[in-house]
This record gives sequence, C-alpha cells and structure tokens, in this order.
Amino acid sequence: MRLVLFDCDGTLVDSQVMIVSSMTRAFESAGLAAPPREEILSIVGLSLPIAIARLAGHRPGASVETLVEAYKASFADLRNSTLHREPLYPGARETVEALAGRPDTLLGIVTGKSRRGVDAILAHTGLGDAFAVVRTADDAPSKPHPGMVLDAIAAVGADARRTVVIGDTTYDVEMALAAGTRAVGVTWGYHHRADLAAAGADRIVERFDEVAIAVDDLIGPGET
Repeated sequence: MRLVLFDCDGTLVDSQVMIVSSMTRAFESAGLAAPPREEILSIVGLSLPIAIARLAGHRPGASVETLVEAYKASFADLRNSTLHREPLYPGARETVEALAGRPDTLLGIVTGKSRRGVDAILAHTGLGDAFAVVRTADDAPSKPHPGMVLDAIAAVGADARRTVVIGDTTYDVEMALAAGTRAVGVTWGYHHRADLAAAGADRIVERFDEVAIAVDDLIGPGET
C-alpha cells in the first residue's frame, strides 16, 4: 500500500490572498508595518508561531503572541466574510479523486495549517473522505521536522519507503527527506523551483496532472 501526503496551502489550495491579508491586518493592528507580500509567502508552511517569529524578528516592539492571536482573529473574520478565497488549484480535485479511487493508494494531508483550518477547507471542497489521515500544526512540531509525516505513516500502517510528500515549499521537501520518504515539489505555490531543487526534491512538477505520474515513477504501484 502506498501513502501520498499532500501539503495544503500552496499545494492543494491557493490561500495567498487570505494569508497576506490576515498577516497584514495582524501587524497593522499592533501598530507595525506589515512585511512585504514576498516575505509573508516565504514562511507559508511553517507553524504559525514560528512563521510569525521569523517575520517579527527584526521589527522592534513586535510581540509574537499578540501577532499570532491577531492573525487568527483576522483569518477567522475573512473566512466568514464575502472576501473568503481559498480555491483548489486547477486539477487538484481531479488528481485527488483519481488517486483516492485507487485500491493501492491512501492519501493524507500534512500541513502547518491548524486543524480548524484544514477542517474548513475539507468541508468547503467536499474532499474530506478522500484523505485517510490528516496531521496539522496542532499535532506535531513545525515543518521541516519530520514528525507530521512519521505520525501519518504510523497512523495508517504505511512504510516510509512507499510514501511520497507533495509540497510547494522547501520545508515540505526537507520534512519528507528527514522522514525517509520521497518528495515531489510543485511550482504553483510559494517557493521557487530552484529552491525546491536545492532542497533535494526527487521530482518537480509544473501541473497537477503530473503529480500521479511522478508518484508512480518514484514509488511504483502499491500492493492491493
């Protein structure tokens, strides 16, 4: 049996509008200049306290705890408003449904997003039944620590050698390699192709319809 683990933000869903808007509001609510968009997107994938600590590190007077709570509140407000935008990337639904329909394959999610955030995404997209395991920032140390992947593997009785992580950031690639799995980098997210390659991605894909091919090439068909 194979296990295919997807990152969420920047891989399955395009949440950049929500993330940048929420982070900007959080910093401004604390009387601080918001980081540039590129800087904000560079920390997507890390658990929220670590991500904000990186952004706030060189800004005098920044309280990580205050900014974390302000970000959560801003994100919740946006999710409940007409401004909510976390669409699936083109081809994501088709690929997830096709892989989930294979008897040799289990799917999972490993993400720096909160459990509440992932639950909201799965409810909105209707893809909850496709994933056998979900591990979030609430369950394990922040990426690139391998805990999320190792815990997901153990939860479904999979083997690291038959597992692949699909993600858009170097944190995903580093996490996968630290867990002893294969890593597929995707270019439609928030880190550059060259950075994914430098981090050691086994394969880098440009479109979602290339994901299943990459999985087959890297870990082969599963045992039914």
